[in-house]
Amino acid sequence: MRSLTFKLTLAFLFVGLTGAVLVAVIVRQRTQKEFDRLILTQSQQALVTSLTEYYQEHGSWSGVTSVFRTGQEIPPPNWNNSALPYHGDPRRSFFTLANANGTIIFGGGQESPGQTVSQSQLNIGEPLKVDGQTVGWLIFNPPQGRFNPTTPEANFLVSVTQAIIFSALGATLIALILGGILAYTMTRSLRELTVATQLLAKGKLGHIVKVRSQDELGTLANSFNRMSMELERSNELRRQMTADIAHDLRTPLSVIMGYTEALSDGKLEGSPEMYAVMHTESQHLSHLIDDLKTLSLADAGELPLTRQLVSPVDLLKRTAAAHQVTAEKQGIDIHAEVASDLPLIEIDLERIVQVMGNLVGNALRYTPSGGEIVLSAESQNGQVSIRVSDNGSGIAPEDLPYIFERSFRADKARVQNGETGLGLAIAKSLIEAHGGSISVESKLNEGTVFTITIPSSQAPQSPS
Repeated sequence: MRSLTFKLTLAFLFVGLTGAVLVAVIVRQRTQKEFDRLILTQSQQALVTSLTEYYQEHGSWSGVTSVFRTGQEIPPPNWNNSALPYHGDPRRSFFTLANANGTIIFGGGQESPGQTVSQSQLNIGEPLKVDGQTVGWLIFNPPQGRFNPTTPEANFLVSVTQAIIFSALGATLIALILGGILAYTMTRSLRELTVATQLLAKGKLGHIVKVRSQDELGTLANSFNRMSMELERSNELRRQMTADIAHDLRTPLSVIMGYTEALSDGKLEGSPEMYAVMHTESQHLSHLIDDLKTLSLADAGELPLTRQLVSPVDLLKRTAAAHQVTAEKQGIDIHAEVASDLPLIEIDLERIVQVMGNLVGNALRYTPSGGEIVLSAESQNGQVSIRVSDNGSGIAPEDLPYIFERSFRADKARVQNGETGLGLAIAKSLIEAHGGSISVESKLNEGTVFTITIPSSQAPQSPS
């Protein structure tokens, strides 16, 4: 199996080689064409001058063919006034000489001397004039051969061709070197990510790879690092949650088992107080099991919801009334501040009541005597925002990002108070199951605000 570095290097080499060959071919052809045109242009001017001087000297075209050298390959013409070059066969000459009437004197291509050239050929020919009168026509034919290898022109083209070939080879070599370096650099991050994923698969969570660039590979490395850190944190939270739940289960079970063992051995006699304690501990166990079941169903997306249209006003009044007695005992004022024209929300009432109970319970726990808890709601952009605000002790800034995580407790002493740390995690899962969201804002010694946002039904409630 070929490595990605090898494949990328081969691809860069292929692209570089293809580009170099194409450039070499195109440059070679254009150079040949333009050089031929240059030579022919120079030859045409020299030939016109030579033939015009010949006619002026002799007064006719008689004997003009004798001044052309024979036995040479065409082109190039190295013109002079005494002799003009051409190939041994006049029909292969790269020019045709005709008299004023268009009768071929020399050359002719497909025609022979003595024949008359067509008007179309005369139109592209060069008139030969002496004293203002046309005495002949010079018609150039595209050369069918190449320069004689012994001529300077041929040597020039050979030098150009060699330079093009060496340049193409050099460009290909540079493309190979740069392509190899670039391929190695690109795949280095991939190799590191491969090793990191293998370590991750072996359970070594939290492994970090070095971010070497700001491109897509750098983004991939950053995403992997975040995933690795989140997995490590999730695994740590899972361990902590397992330990906390084991502790929470052990305490009531120890109490129940202690009483039942003493009763079965006859060491204790049953009493209403004893049965009340056992019942309370059993309720705690049942509550913990229900919380775990709710979280499990929410994670699987199978949490059953019995939705109905509910007025936010009624929801908040119900919540305030349910905690009114507890708040009064603690010397805390709890009340609802809600407008009467809010739209209805479609919710599972019992689930949302559970969420509100968790939030208000937390507010009661951390609000001192003389404090205040306010339940409010407002509608905006097709959503209803419900807030639970208190002026209690608040939450430390370093704890805010983790407040909705399972088994997280800002107050570690709550472990001893029968709290599982699952309340806010359950609240978040229940709200998200309704298509909403929950957030928190808090300042130490100033208070906390929990905000629940739930889509509205767009229908405002009737004034009560």
